[in-house]
Amino acid sequence: MMASTAKSLIHLLDKTGACHAAAGRTALLGRFGTVSYAELLAKIRDLATVFRGLKRGERVGMLTSRSPDAVALFFGLMKAGGCPCFLEPGLDTKALCARMAAVGLRRLVLEGEAETLAGDFEGGVVTVHCLASMLSRETDSGGDGESLTADDLAMMQFTSGSTGQPRGVLLTHGNLCSNADGIIARTSLGPRERLLHVMPLHHTNGVNNQLVAPLIAGASIVLVEAFRATDIEGQIAEYGATYMTGVPTMYSRVLPHLHDRAKRRSLKFLRCGSAPITVSLHRQIEAAFGVPLIVSYGVSEATCTSTMNPPTARRIGSVGTALRGQEIRLFRPGTGEEVAEGCEGEIAIGGPSVMRGYVGDVGDQPVRDGWLRSGDLGRVDRDGYLIITGRLKDVIIRAGENLPPHVIEAVLEQHPAVRACCVVGVPHVDLGEVPVAFIQARPEERVSVDELKALVGAELSRIYIPSDIRFVEAWPETSIGKVDRRALKAVLGVA
Repeated sequence: MMASTAKSLIHLLDKTGACHAAAGRTALLGRFGTVSYAELLAKIRDLATVFRGLKRGERVGMLTSRSPDAVALFFGLMKAGGCPCFLEPGLDTKALCARMAAVGLRRLVLEGEAETLAGDFEGGVVTVHCLASMLSRETDSGGDGESLTADDLAMMQFTSGSTGQPRGVLLTHGNLCSNADGIIARTSLGPRERLLHVMPLHHTNGVNNQLVAPLIAGASIVLVEAFRATDIEGQIAEYGATYMTGVPTMYSRVLPHLHDRAKRRSLKFLRCGSAPITVSLHRQIEAAFGVPLIVSYGVSEATCTSTMNPPTARRIGSVGTALRGQEIRLFRPGTGEEVAEGCEGEIAIGGPSVMRGYVGDVGDQPVRDGWLRSGDLGRVDRDGYLIITGRLKDVIIRAGENLPPHVIEAVLEQHPAVRACCVVGVPHVDLGEVPVAFIQARPEERVSVDELKALVGAELSRIYIPSDIRFVEAWPETSIGKVDRRALKAVLGVA
C-alpha cells in the first residue's frame, strides 16, 4: 500500500504497524531499552482514548523530551483527531506563551522535566495536561481514528520563514503520507534499516523523515537524548545504525571525533538537508565516514523534503531530483513564467505535499495557482537534478536555523549610535552561514563592537549575534536604491 494513497496517516500506520508487530519488529530503542511495534501501537491507542474528546483538527502543543512516550503522544493525539505540534524545548514560560498565542494554541501537553512548568499556567487561557498522570489512567475503547481522511489536519510545525515572527504551517494527513511515500521510495527504506535519530523533534526533518517515514516502513529508530558530536561514533557502533540524518553543522562537528572505522561498519549512507553544504565539506564527510552523503532539499511548507539525490547516483553540488508525487518548476521571480532549461529561477513545488496554509503571522501567502513559491533560487540540469543558487529573501541559515536579517537589524538600530545597519550572511566552515553586520554610525555618538554584540545577545538568542561588525560610511545600492547585499558580501570576499 503506497503511503500517498492511504485514507489517512493513522489508517496507514495501523495497517503497516500491524504487519511489523506481527513480525516482532522493534520500533524504538535507546537508553530506555526497546519498544516493539506492538507496544508502541498499544500506547498510541491508549493515548488516543485519553484524548478522544478533542475537537477535530484541534491544535495541541507538545513540550516533551526525546522519549518513546513523546512519540506515542504525537501519534495518539493525531489518532484522536487532533493536530499535534512539537514545541521547542528550553523555552521559558513567557516565550512559550508568546509562541502559543501567536498561533492560537490553547492546549498543551507536558512530558518529562517540562511537567515542572505546569503551575506556571494555572488560571491562564491554556489547558495543560501532564503526560505522566494521563498514562496512569485506565482506558476503554475509543479514539480509533476511523473517520479521519487525507484532508484532515494531522500536525502543525513552526517556522519563522522570512518574517522573523512565529507562524504555524498546517499539514494534513495527505501531506504527511505523500512525504513519507517519497522518502521510502527514494531510499528503499525498510525493516532492515536502523536510524540514528539526532535531529530535534520540533524540526520538520526530526518528525517527518525520522519518525513518520521509518515507522511506516518498519525500520527501527534509535532515540538518543541529544546530539553530541563526541558520542556519534560510539552510538553507531552500540546500536548498529545503518544511517543517520543531520545538517551540515552536525557532520562538521563530528569529523574530529571519528577514530575507528570498524565502529561504523554498519553504516550504509548518511543524509543531509535543511541548510546549504559546500562541495568541500561534502567530500570531507564522505571521506571521513566512508559512505555516501545523500543531500536533499525541502521546506516546511511542502511538509519536509521535495528533492533528494538518488543514493546510488548522487551528484555533489546538487540537491537531487524530485521525489515521487512531487514536482519542481522554476519561475521567473514575481511572474508565472517558467524559465528555460538550465536557467536560474525561483523554485516552486507542486503536488500533495504542499501545506494547507499558515496560522499566525502569515505574511505573504506563498501558494499561488497551486505552486508553492519557495523564495529559493535554483536551476535544473538536463537530467532533472536541482542545484540551489541563492535566495530571493536573504534569510541566513545558521546550522539549519533561519535568521531573518531584519530581525537583527531592528535590534542594532535601537542603539543611539547606529544610524543604519545591514546584516548579511557569509559562509562558515562549521555553521554553514553566520550573520555579519555593516553599521553606519552617527558621527556624534560612539559605540564598540562588543557593546553592539551584547545588545543583540540581550534581545535575541546567541545564534543571532553577528560574528563580525563592520563600520562603514555608506554601502552600495542597486539601481532602485536598495542596499546591494551581494556587493556587501563581496567586500568580505564572498561571491
